[in-house]
Amino acid sequence: MPAITAAHILPILMLLGSNLFMTFAWYGHLSYKSTAIWLAILASWMIALPEYMLAVPANRIGSSVYSAAELKTMQEVITLVIFAGFSVFWLKQPLSWHHGAGFVLIAAGAAIIFQAKA
Repeated sequence: MPAITAAHILPILMLLGSNLFMTFAWYGHLSYKSTAIWLAILASWMIALPEYMLAVPANRIGSSVYSAAELKTMQEVITLVIFAGFSVFWLKQPLSWHHGAGFVLIAAGAAIIFQAKA
């Protein structure tokens, strides 16, 4: 079993931060629907910059130990985890069993991607 290094962990942490920023950039404005759309776009762009500042190096660092498919799979699973919490706590929109079942199927797909390497 290979040793776990910073190149294994750092991309995951950076993708968590990146996805938190991106979720706010894409969906945070939904709590402020009375705000002018151009302000929502401007705010989203300003929030998206730190997202890119985390995502790009996360993928660069991660590419030394993960394939592009594995990095993308991690990003998608992280996105769902972040979005699920965001939906419940920020947007006040509960998740149903349908959402949970869909997320489980996506997680199963992610597991398949990572098993291909083993």
